[in-house]
Amino acid sequence: MTERHITYDPIYNTVDRDDFDSLIEVDRYADRTDAFNEIIASTVDHFWDPTDARYVDFDSEPLDLAEQTIMPMDFTIELKTAVADKLDERQKIRLANQNTRFILSSILHGEQGALSLSASLTQILRDPGAQEYASNQTREEARHVTGFSRYIGTRWGTPLASGPTIRNLLNEIVKSGAVYKKLVGMQMLIEGLAMGAFATLQRETHDPLLRRLIHFTMSDEAFHHKFGKIWADRTIPKLNEEEHEHVEIWAAEAFQVLLFNLVNAEQKQEIYREFDLDWQWVRAAVLEAFGDEERRQQMTENTNIFRVLIKTLLKAGIITDRTKPVYAAWVDMEELAGEADEVAGADVAERAMEELKQINQGRQKMGARFRAH
Repeated sequence: MTERHITYDPIYNTVDRDDFDSLIEVDRYADRTDAFNEIIASTVDHFWDPTDARYVDFDSEPLDLAEQTIMPMDFTIELKTAVADKLDERQKIRLANQNTRFILSSILHGEQGALSLSASLTQILRDPGAQEYASNQTREEARHVTGFSRYIGTRWGTPLASGPTIRNLLNEIVKSGAVYKKLVGMQMLIEGLAMGAFATLQRETHDPLLRRLIHFTMSDEAFHHKFGKIWADRTIPKLNEEEHEHVEIWAAEAFQVLLFNLVNAEQKQEIYREFDLDWQWVRAAVLEAFGDEERRQQMTENTNIFRVLIKTLLKAGIITDRTKPVYAAWVDMEELAGEADEVAGADVAERAMEELKQINQGRQKMGARFRAH
């Protein structure tokens, strides 16, 4: 089947990227959905500025990375294998922090992908309401890029290069002409992965600065997830068998690419070279130490990044008996089905929004006093 949008609800109708004339048709401006009004109106409640120290003060939490790890040592899977036998204590700390740098760099690249994808949607969505939402998300993704760029710059100077797995998937999603790939790929797969990662990082990190940055980032991501859910609720039940199979199999393939390759040793060769470690030897050491059973056990955690991703797809109605075995190898699908339809970290996002309302009220009062003078 040739790639196409697979869109049933008119609020997701699109025009060709170069067909600007369709966007200035007189009748189009009044043909606006109200499906996203609540999300759009909430934007002011979770506004934050990563360049303003009232939100995140990047100079407030110095950290000696030669002595302290940003994440617990056991967060680095390599240190639970024969790799640890080849390193002294300072090298173990260094490897742990470089592993965190790799994860956060991948998140930064993912945020850039979300920024580029959201911007691309503003060029093709015909509905003014959907277009306005995409514009809002573009702005929010841009501040995430700024925030994580500043954090990585503060702790390490520069991010690490993107691994080929995330780079190739982001390229496929951003450049795709199919709306379903953009929405399933970014709003569900990548955003679901991000929410799971953020929930884990926010809970486990030793670094108050990273915790605060993620705290506010999650308040945005919770709304981005809702945008994809609205698409799924209005589209998935209307797909014919061929279309559902097409979407479902693509999602399963993308999931497997992320599961088996995102933190694969091959992706982290740049880090291992610093310690004179051969990446293939590291991969063998990890496989020897951790089999499928250990990986399944890890996925029983509510905030395991891949468990969150599977739950997102299941609750959206994308997973059927056709692809359920792909996911059932790693999680209890019946248990997931019985859980509430709430994304990981929703409680963190809610607390962040309450704090942001207070900060923003203070900013508004200060602005009013300034204007009065």
